[in-house]
Amino acid sequence: MRMGIIGGGKIGALRAASVKNADEHELVAVLDMSPDIAKAAAAGTNAITTTDLTEFLKTEPDLVFISTPPHTHREFAEASFDAGAHVLCEKPLAHTVEDGRAMVAAAKQAGRHLATGFNMRYYPFVKIVREAVDRGMIGNITHVRAFGGHDGLHNFSADWQYKMPLSGGGAMMDVGIHISDLVRYFLGDITQVSGVMSESVWNLDGSEDNSVAVFRNAQGIPALYQATWHEWKGYQNWIEVYGDRGMARGSYAPMRAMVISRDQNGRQTKKSHLFPEIMVREKLKTWQSTALLSFEDELRDVVRLITEGDIGEAADGHDGLSSLEVAQAVRQSTETGETVRLDPLGRMV
Repeated sequence: MRMGIIGGGKIGALRAASVKNADEHELVAVLDMSPDIAKAAAAGTNAITTTDLTEFLKTEPDLVFISTPPHTHREFAEASFDAGAHVLCEKPLAHTVEDGRAMVAAAKQAGRHLATGFNMRYYPFVKIVREAVDRGMIGNITHVRAFGGHDGLHNFSADWQYKMPLSGGGAMMDVGIHISDLVRYFLGDITQVSGVMSESVWNLDGSEDNSVAVFRNAQGIPALYQATWHEWKGYQNWIEVYGDRGMARGSYAPMRAMVISRDQNGRQTKKSHLFPEIMVREKLKTWQSTALLSFEDELRDVVRLITEGDIGEAADGHDGLSSLEVAQAVRQSTETGETVRLDPLGRMV
């Protein structure tokens, strides 16, 4: 397939590397407002580099990666759909629910696929939890606990990453967006949201530094959720899925997982996964080495979606839109003190 990258920065460069590492695909164009950044992302390929969207789309990419700030996603996605391309857009899908809905509608109208870059689904700790659930090792799910956080604004390299309106919000649109998706990944559509946001640490209007919520799916199964920018222990993500016969927990960083299961005779087993090889690799090659592997897995599923109609574990446009609706619902619940109900979206495919 012919592939193009819009936004050649840190994440865009990793997306470009995932294409380069797949011999069956060709990187044909990289668009970035910085010619030097575009050239660095395209290095080692015959891809053109440009600052002009029209010139970029003239290369006729089959799949466009959008790795730019979220307030630009809608414009680039709609133009790509109009040109006949499929789109894999980084998280968050957009900076507003309205833009996210417009992107989903544009994909459907054009008959193209829209995927959302929730690559954490491909991290080993999530795979182990997914396997435990799918194999029935923990029985029927009773509840979920999920957390995503880091220790503040020094983790960002640009103001748009944390300041409204370009960011679309605070912790729930940043580190928490992956966690919102993981809750949906295990529970399905989130249909009820009750929560409280605060802006009392960094004091940024519209950018919550802490969000605590209870989500429920259509069957009433709850999830306890927190996204925060004042986790003083540093960057952490974890998901715990509890069943009536056990539980599965996965976390990062460092990468760890644990599954506890009880058989029909009441015997309990516990298996822990520590991933020392990942710790060593990240020590030598940074976290980007793990992200790149997840991008390669995600790319394979998105290509299969386009060519075979099978999305695998990849997130689609509805997954991306749901995470935006959930963040908006927590803000609404904060303001009203009431539970917010959301319509189920299902899958796009």
